[in-house]
Parts: sequence; C-alpha cells; structure tokens
Amino acid sequence: MRVVVTGASGNTGTSLLRRLGEDAAIERIVGLSRRKPLLELPNVEWRSADVEHDDLASHFAGTDCVVHLAWRIQPSHDLEALRRTNVLGSERVFRAVAEAGVPALVHASSVGTYSPGPKSRRVDESWPTLGTPTSFYARHKAEVERALDRFEREHPETRVVRLRPGLIFKRSSAEEQRRYFLGPLFPRLLARRGAVAVVPDMEGLRFQAVHSDDVADAYRLAVLGDARGAFNVAAEPVLDAPALAHALDARVVSVPAWLVRAGMTVAWRARLQPTPSGWLDMGLSVPLMDTRRAREELGWHPKRSSLEAIRDVLGGIAGAEGEPTPPLEPGPRAEAPRQRALG
Repeated sequence: MRVVVTGASGNTGTSLLRRLGEDAAIERIVGLSRRKPLLELPNVEWRSADVEHDDLASHFAGTDCVVHLAWRIQPSHDLEALRRTNVLGSERVFRAVAEAGVPALVHASSVGTYSPGPKSRRVDESWPTLGTPTSFYARHKAEVERALDRFEREHPETRVVRLRPGLIFKRSSAEEQRRYFLGPLFPRLLARRGAVAVVPDMEGLRFQAVHSDDVADAYRLAVLGDARGAFNVAAEPVLDAPALAHALDARVVSVPAWLVRAGMTVAWRARLQPTPSGWLDMGLSVPLMDTRRAREELGWHPKRSSLEAIRDVLGGIAGAEGEPTPPLEPGPRAEAPRQRALG
C-alpha cells in the first residue's frame, strides 16, 4: 500500500510516519512538508510541497491513501494567512485527491469542529460541527468539514475518514507547543512538576487529550481499514482542574473565566504571548466526546492515558526537547512562529 501524508513533519505527522513505517502492509510512504526535514525514518521519502500553491496531484498519483494533516496555527494575528493554508489549502488537497484518483482520503479534523456542548455527558460524531465562533481554529476546522461534505457528495467513489481528536501531546512536540501556544517568554522551568503553585478552575474547564503516538495509530487503522465517516479520538481520564493540579503538584484556585480571557487578550494584543482568547472559549465550550465508535469500528485503543500525554509534553518543555524537523526542532534553528504548524 502507498500512502502520502501532508503536514508530515509536525507533531502528529512524525508519529504517523513511524507507525506506518512499522506496518508491513505499507510499501511506500511519502511525507510532504514545506521544507524537507533532516529527520530520517524507515521507508519514508520526504518531498517539499506547500498546500497553498504547489502542484499536489503529481505527488498523489499512484497513491492508495492521502492523510491530510497540514494545518497552520500561527501567525494568530494574520487570519487571512491562516485561512489560506487551513481552508483554501485543504480544498486544494481535496481537489488534488480527486484529480489523481486516490481511492481513500483521511482528514485531520478536531474536537474543535464541534459546536458548544455538554460537559456532563459524552456526545457522538453526530453532534453539530459549527465550531466556536470566537476561535479561528474552530471556525476553520468547521469550514473545512463543510468542504469535505461537498467533496463526498461529488466523489462518492472516494472513501473519506475524518478523525476528531482531543488535544494531542508528546514529548518531542514540546518546543513546538511552547512556541505556538505559550510563546518564547514562557519559562521552561514552569513545566517542571511542582513549579506551578496553582491551577485555575473555571466553569467548563473539562477537556480531553491523547498522546500523539496513539492518535497516529488511529490514523494507521483508518488508512488500512475500510471505515468511512467521523471518529472521535481521546484517551481517559477527562482532564479538569483537580486532575491538572495533581499532574503539576499544584493546588486548585477558582478564577472567573472572564478574568483569564481578559488577561489572555491583553497579552496577545501586546504580542507577549501567541494565543488569542478564542482558544480558551473553545476549550471551555466544546463537548466531551464519546470514543466508542473508534474503539468498536476502527479497533483503536490508546496505550497511554491523557495524564501521561500531559506529563510527557511538560517534561519535554522543561528539557527543551524536539525532533529534527522545522516545526519540532528546538533552539535557534527552529521554524519561526510565522511558519506553518503542520500535523
């Protein structure tokens, strides 16, 4: 089987390439990245391609499945640039899949595509996917899902799978996560257990996470199987303030969400940190996901808990860890925040 992965040099992408490379059913893997990484992986051919403007159909020709991970998170102050990659770039990928006659497309959606929902029960994949209005990330994910709806209607011969994971973490994604979400002013020492004294508890602060390697395995199963449709992907337990406080060896302090939102907005507008408050709105409003379909139809079972995923990335931030790819590489040679956050 031959597989092409867009956004292959990022957090999920590097884990997926490893999982695919370990599977005897996969004969050839092409990793597309805007810049070729130094990372060498078994059975992987790196190619340079930008989903915004490069010819993609030639890379997809003769492929059995395309996994579309390419996505941009920064620069968060330039929404037009983000939309060119996230929405228009995704539409170009879908058109190239049709042009090249690729029989299967696996798309990286997200819990962020869901409309606001309950925190007291789990929702399945039928929950509305209109996103959180104040989050560009959620709006883009929802817009791409509508484009994928159109693609499926126009190309029913193509098997389409959408994975909707919770927050995705691994140790070697640490410097990428720090750059794109916390910013260069965030002290690495604060990621060490016991370094943070308090964890704010806000109404709605209950979310799901999963380790990158486990998400990669869900993608591998989607590539190799015959499943169609959407699949929620997340590990247990659900994370809330007490769970995070335990992971950080901190105590819980109740804080109004409006105060945290205001602080984030001021710091973002002053460019002291890179995360607009829409990320907080999305985290507080998205529903908890039921992952039963992924377990029963894909046969997916995470090997690590959500707490292990959090501890893994925090350890990586404290140790300034990464991998030799533009998004993940730590230090001065790392890709600047204006570049693409892929996979």
